[in-house]
Amino acid sequence: MNFYSLNNQAPEVSFKDAVIAGIAPDRGLYFPENIEPLPDSFFERIEELSNLEIAFNAIHQFVSDDIHNEKLKEILAKVLDFDFPVVELEENVATLELFHGPTMAFKDVGARFMANCLGYFSEGEKSEVTVLVATSGDTGGAVANGFLGVEGVKVVILYPSGKVSDIQERQLTTLGQNITALEVDGTFDDCQKMVKTAFLDQELLGNMKLTSANSINVARWLPQLLYFLFAYKQVKSKGKEIVFSVPSGNFGNICAGLVAQKLGMPAEHFIASTNVNDTVPEFMRTKNYNPKPSTATISNAMDVGDPSNFIRIRYLFQDDFELLRQNLSSYSFTDDETKKALLEIYENSNYIADPHGAVGYLGLKKYQENHLNSYGIFLETAHPVKFLDVVEETIGEELEIPPQIKKVMDKEKKSIRIKKYTALKEYLLKG
Repeated sequence: MNFYSLNNQAPEVSFKDAVIAGIAPDRGLYFPENIEPLPDSFFERIEELSNLEIAFNAIHQFVSDDIHNEKLKEILAKVLDFDFPVVELEENVATLELFHGPTMAFKDVGARFMANCLGYFSEGEKSEVTVLVATSGDTGGAVANGFLGVEGVKVVILYPSGKVSDIQERQLTTLGQNITALEVDGTFDDCQKMVKTAFLDQELLGNMKLTSANSINVARWLPQLLYFLFAYKQVKSKGKEIVFSVPSGNFGNICAGLVAQKLGMPAEHFIASTNVNDTVPEFMRTKNYNPKPSTATISNAMDVGDPSNFIRIRYLFQDDFELLRQNLSSYSFTDDETKKALLEIYENSNYIADPHGAVGYLGLKKYQENHLNSYGIFLETAHPVKFLDVVEETIGEELEIPPQIKKVMDKEKKSIRIKKYTALKEYLLKG
């Protein structure tokens, strides 16, 4: 299968070339030329399949031209070596826990899949690939962990100074080896703009192989569809209309869920739940897409004013607004509402959510006001301990620190402060 640029001003490329390039020469995002639905029998007997069998069948069509079957199975076995449980909290409300991986965030799946793909594609290559990534929180730690020690790959992570949690910062600044953290005086949008500018800088591109590990990269984005299928497997027997509420920042995760729906997964509806960075909720109300500067919140991984992946969602539905609205709703919530939801979930269900999950819960409950019989699943995208201060203060309880987090708590932070794109370029060229 080939991948084409959504700006339609660049040649189609293979999966391998799309992964290595990250973004198309015309600055468009790569998109699969076709999404072939899986047979009905796949979903009819999904309970009989292992997660690895589900994953292989779902991702195969996108990557099979460049990764042979046995290697793909090997990669998936490395990526999916932890659980993705659906936990029921109240009648018709459950959460899909995506924090059981090494960095305790949903991005472990995409980051590890991309790292393994890029490692495979780099075998026997003499030149080094530089992975350049912007993070608003969990992407940095997941990418750093996924790529740590991968031969032929150097990773440079840009993150906004003072706008990620202490634990998130430690996960991306303490590893060393082939990982470098650049601390940017600015917002996530500033970091993302620097990354996009680098991909258009011909002097840089003439001196190095550059790719991105944000969800703009197809190898980071596509594998996220897998855990929606794992969730469906667990709740299929409910016999109800299933809806997913996804805490949304750059919109790669919910876009992957909509791809799972295109593959034939029987999901009735998707809810994009955001914090006050409400570009998409506003679009769904007005049909006008007006990106704006991001605002800092307690759900910092969603502090995105111009979500890159929303263009992919529009293409999935042929930019037909009515068709999109049939499949997607979007609501925004304040920090105060988020804290109230954290406390409500804890008091009613004895469950500790993180701020992003709480936003997902709020979106689900709002949708269910008019869809009483739906079975809703909101995504818990990170372990609550990653937002320790906010969660402990809100629920009045002390959280136990998991071993994955303990191991970075005492490590020394190492980062390089930068302000402008020229400093990033200078660092990359010194290489």
